[in-house]
Amino acid sequence: MRWLFRGLILLQAALLCHCGNMGTGNMGGPTLEERNAAIASEPPGDFYYGRRYYIEKTRFWGYVRKPRQSWDKAKLVMFREDKKLAPDRLPEAGPEGRRYGFDNNHEYRLNGYYTGREAYDPNSNQFLPEFMLTGYETVNRNPGWLFRPDDRYDPYRITVHPR
Repeated sequence: MRWLFRGLILLQAALLCHCGNMGTGNMGGPTLEERNAAIASEPPGDFYYGRRYYIEKTRFWGYVRKPRQSWDKAKLVMFREDKKLAPDRLPEAGPEGRRYGFDNNHEYRLNGYYTGREAYDPNSNQFLPEFMLTGYETVNRNPGWLFRPDDRYDPYRITVHPR
């Protein structure tokens, strides 16, 4: 009985240590205050900010928000590319750095609009808002975390989402 009690205490300690490590993200970036100040100083306009979020085998593009809106209000979207192809519209088996998803976590200034429709991504089993892309420009190739400083990116599963 005594060994069972010790085992439970060790298990709890291990879980607490593991949870403590979850507080450190792997995406880097500014402090929370710096990020909030940058968003507050964005120019208003008829455009959006988008952050590419690539997860292997999924077809959603990433998160999109309005200027001066915090990232936790962003929507995960599917791009409709009738008018403009996404920046990473490249072969999936291309050379390293020049294939679909090469621009994970790049931040863009997007032109376009929500179509009012939803599109289905079968690999993530989600219905997501459809965004008609009409143009884009790269804002930052390494902006760091998206929603919180403890965001952790995993290219094989969805780990970065508003909380």
